[in-house]
Amino acid sequence: MDWLSWFDAPEYEFARQVLQRGVAALYFVAFLSSLNQFPALLGERGLLPVPEYLAGFSRLRRPTLFRWRYSDRLLRWVCAAGLLIAALLVAGIPQLGPPWVPLIAFLALWLLYMSVVNVGQTFYGFGWEMLLLESGFTVAFLGSNQTEPPRTILILIVWLVFRLEFGAGMIKIRGGREWRDLTALYYHHETQPMPGPLSRQAHLLPKPLHKVEVLGNHFAQLVVPFFLFAPQPVASVAAAVVIATQLWLVATGNFAWLNWIAIVLAFAAVSDPAAHAVFPVIPLDWHGDAGVDRQTPVWWLVVTLAATLLLVVLSYWPLRNLFSKRQLMNASFNRWQLVNTYGAFGSVTKQRIEIVVEGTLDDEPDDSSDWREYGFKGKPGDLRRLPRQWAPYHLRLDWLMWFLPLRTVHEEWFYAFLGKLLEADRQMLRLLRDAPFDGVAPHLVRVRSYHYRFSTRKEFRETGNRWVRTLIHEPIPPVSLRRPQGRQR
Repeated sequence: MDWLSWFDAPEYEFARQVLQRGVAALYFVAFLSSLNQFPALLGERGLLPVPEYLAGFSRLRRPTLFRWRYSDRLLRWVCAAGLLIAALLVAGIPQLGPPWVPLIAFLALWLLYMSVVNVGQTFYGFGWEMLLLESGFTVAFLGSNQTEPPRTILILIVWLVFRLEFGAGMIKIRGGREWRDLTALYYHHETQPMPGPLSRQAHLLPKPLHKVEVLGNHFAQLVVPFFLFAPQPVASVAAAVVIATQLWLVATGNFAWLNWIAIVLAFAAVSDPAAHAVFPVIPLDWHGDAGVDRQTPVWWLVVTLAATLLLVVLSYWPLRNLFSKRQLMNASFNRWQLVNTYGAFGSVTKQRIEIVVEGTLDDEPDDSSDWREYGFKGKPGDLRRLPRQWAPYHLRLDWLMWFLPLRTVHEEWFYAFLGKLLEADRQMLRLLRDAPFDGVAPHLVRVRSYHYRFSTRKEFRETGNRWVRTLIHEPIPPVSLRRPQGRQR
């Protein structure tokens, strides 16, 4: 029937290729991050051991393969399976078969990574975890090279981008005054969780340009998302604005895969003619000479429409949340983490407070003791060191260190972390950039709080330091394994 042809979107083949391969690549990064960090943070001997967490775990509320048993070996097998499937999807191999093959592959990624997230506790409590899960589930229904891209699924991915962008914009308008008076970027580049190589240069831009940045952000998040639903080529232009603003965030910070997944998903609104007009190397007809019958099977149409109906029904709660006075940020309304609400940085911290951990080999330290600082891979420490670009890789320990001064240093996982340092735990030390005692356990560790700020251009020329820091206080005085580990009073 001719009317069924509306459900096919042959002019969005480039978008499908980017969406499938891009989301799969980010799953690869997510599983790699988990493989490298999960055992030390949450494993059998981790800071927040999963076996202990599962003892009080509600099996009905959080689906996970680990509900019956957890072991570090099983976790590594889950990550290895995720890495293999994701790599195959990036290479486009499952997409060569019938549409149910990439469907099963993406649903496998979704279920495997959900199993990790749902036992990840505070180390996996980030909005981009649920964003990756929702993206993987939705992209699963884009089909294969043997069928045309399904239009309803592409619209739902655009709807996901809309919630991501507009939700973040509304959180800012309803949040801190600095977003409304256009001063937020006076502070953000300096105080963001994990600065990148260009963050200091961005911070040192003239203040009028910072106000332009905020205005551009409001335009990109509060106005442009509506045009993603417009006819072509307007939708492609709107997607280009989203992509450009996200690339600026990539260049000036480290937000794991948050910005990268927004870039990938925005391609759902980019048509083949628009992409070809900008980059002629992108073909207009991807499969015209392949001799492949692109007729969409009725069964596949039924599957995609069923998925569409499910996601439309689940959209009621996040749609209501978008226009609620008590808007939730990064919240899921179902245990499968589908059709969520997103948002970030409703307020901006005005000062950067860093928690610094030091150790000493002295038994009875005094003013002349040699205290040495533990260096982290991503968070600021060494005053001269240029921050690295880590995104889309996610340094979970470094991120949680940023949250400590905003909440409290007296977190259970942080005291467990200090205990690991006192044991010179090799698994934990591998997560650090610099362990100052070459694998030898210190006798004591202490925690100090510093105010950090970027050096001015003049200060940098004189000292070579990219940061200037001032000691504030010592929230946790020297502790050892011989002394009780616990909250200091």
